[in-house]
Amino acid sequence: MSEFRIISQYESSDVAKVYVAELPDGSPIEFVQSRQPPLSWEDKWVLIVSVLRGCPVKCPFCDANIYYRGRLSTSEILDQILYMVDRRYPDRHVTARKFKIQFARMGEPAFNDAVLDVLEELPRVIHAPGLMPSISTVAPASRDGWFTRLERIKETLYPESFQFQFSIHTTDEEARQKLIPIRTWSFRQMAQFGTRFHMSGGRKITLNFATPEGYPLDAGDLARHFSPEHFAIKFTPVNPTVSSVQAGLSGVISLWEEERNLSVAEDFRREGFDVILSIGEYEENEIGSNCGMFVTKMMQENISDGVGYGRLRQTVTD
Repeated sequence: MSEFRIISQYESSDVAKVYVAELPDGSPIEFVQSRQPPLSWEDKWVLIVSVLRGCPVKCPFCDANIYYRGRLSTSEILDQILYMVDRRYPDRHVTARKFKIQFARMGEPAFNDAVLDVLEELPRVIHAPGLMPSISTVAPASRDGWFTRLERIKETLYPESFQFQFSIHTTDEEARQKLIPIRTWSFRQMAQFGTRFHMSGGRKITLNFATPEGYPLDAGDLARHFSPEHFAIKFTPVNPTVSSVQAGLSGVISLWEEERNLSVAEDFRREGFDVILSIGEYEENEIGSNCGMFVTKMMQENISDGVGYGRLRQTVTD
């Protein structure tokens, strides 16, 4: 078992609780438990865990981009999950009707083979009939073997209860490179993988759009690459992270502009796509339960509490 130390936590008892932990090497990570109003905790319990020490992708609206110190081990990922499970279900019998574990808090999951090890280990350490793992990825181009193994795990252990998502953010591939500044699969490669992944059983593949103003969002262009038979669309706001505020990025989808949100969604529905508007709760932004917000704020404010964030920030920016 890893020996992280909880150094900060913040919660809204009605929505979410964020934990910031220090690993033995001094790296900070964060993980979250939340529910989805108006559902109760027993209706749907969501855990969101870190998979890397920061993130090397450096998407301009994500606060996990401030530093990168490498991958988390299998036990370091699993221990985040068990820390939260043991406090709500000490016998590790999770009775929540929907129990979603998202490997998406800090770090691109496809960069870490330990994520796959955890997926294989979970059914052995937790009894959870409602378990639904969730992977959200930008589809790094160099990780074909990781995706092949993920397919096998899904077909063997989670044939009907796995949520898979590509982070797309814009319908223009060239513009996408500005938002996701690494080499990724093409839309064609994502469509081929996602179609195969969906045809083996379970939920449609989600294409997630947290699209900043000024970036293309054309339903017709997307439909030329992705079939509504296998893919669904999810729109989310660009969260007010430290990074997005500093970059001056605001989203096409907004907490405050319902009419425009519905208009954007309708464009994609006309192309035959199922569309989800995942606006979230304003309170989640207030408590920092999005995209590495807590660690980044602590590092930028040089809050050490014996942890040495000033030294860490120095190693990151040098």
